[in-house]
Amino acid sequence: QSPQLQQWLVRRTRSTLAAEAGAASTPAAATSPNAASNRIVGRWLLGCSGLVVGAIVLGGVTRLTESGLSMVDWHLVKEMKPPQSQAEWEAEFSKYQKFPEFKIMNHDMTLPEFKFIFYMEWGHRMWGRLVGLAYILPTIYFWRKGYFNRSMKAKALGLCGFVFFQGLLGWYMVKSGLEEKPDSHDIPRVSQYRLSAHLGSALLLYSASLWTGLTMLLPAEKLTETKRLLQLRRYAKGTGALVLLTALSGAFVAGLDAGLVYNSFPMMGDRWIPDDLLAFSPTLTNFFENPTTVQFDHRILGTSALAAITGLYLFSRKMVLPRRARLAIGLLTSMAYLQVVLGISTLLLYVPTPLAATHQSGSVALLSLAIWVLAELRKMPK
Repeated sequence: QSPQLQQWLVRRTRSTLAAEAGAASTPAAATSPNAASNRIVGRWLLGCSGLVVGAIVLGGVTRLTESGLSMVDWHLVKEMKPPQSQAEWEAEFSKYQKFPEFKIMNHDMTLPEFKFIFYMEWGHRMWGRLVGLAYILPTIYFWRKGYFNRSMKAKALGLCGFVFFQGLLGWYMVKSGLEEKPDSHDIPRVSQYRLSAHLGSALLLYSASLWTGLTMLLPAEKLTETKRLLQLRRYAKGTGALVLLTALSGAFVAGLDAGLVYNSFPMMGDRWIPDDLLAFSPTLTNFFENPTTVQFDHRILGTSALAAITGLYLFSRKMVLPRRARLAIGLLTSMAYLQVVLGISTLLLYVPTPLAATHQSGSVALLSLAIWVLAELRKMPK
């Protein structure tokens, strides 16, 4: 053989061995957590958080259209198929007629009207099942592929467990509106305590998913750890907690229809502090069961959140921050003012459904921006 042919054979053999070694190592590299898999998992979590937002918005619309008590049973699989024939619709309607909402509020409801509220609640429940599948199925896939490190495995299990808990809590909430209350002549509605717990758990699920997704996708900025930065970080955490608390107080407003009392601003009627603010006894129950007090508290919390966010913005202007952090704080401030305008408009116009739904969605947008700010200000990992 010629020397040239021998050299070509040696080069070819070396390249083949290198290619085979690379192919053999590819599965191990692909299955170990790295930057590429983190991006995939981060995008998945952001997608899941978007689905949770859809569930929150749809749940709010269901509440505003008084559709939440139209489905009087709960079956994980059976109810996925709505009634098809006339006989099935009439059977479902007859079940609804045995419960307080029909007897007290909707005794003159027609079958077509029942179909509307049924489909609203059915859509909300089906969306909840979609959220569950969006968390559970990818978790199984990513786990098997090795995309999760030890910490992420615990977080994924926690999120999936929280989704399951959220579904059970939703049915527990609905049950409170189906109970007969012989001593009460009030409009049948779900317990405001259970409604707030249901919304609160959804917001926690959303916040955890969004935070984890953002921290996996957005590289931490290298910030000089100064005293002012520590103060800004603490201030941002407190502001985020206040935004969450304000959103939860909105659940009590919705649960008690408290937006339909004192439809004036900034005063409540002709007073700054209404006479019936502490009309219930014992006094503590006013903060959770008196519509006047619940609306008053929501006003105070909303105003306080706006003031805190404005202060955060002004404090941050005196500091050198990365562009993304400045953008996040600026958007948070703008959204806070828009949210207050939406809230006041909803109140003055006696809670029209489209505007009220927009205001409820605005609370989630405000919380999202607060979480983004915290993600931008977080410490660099060691």
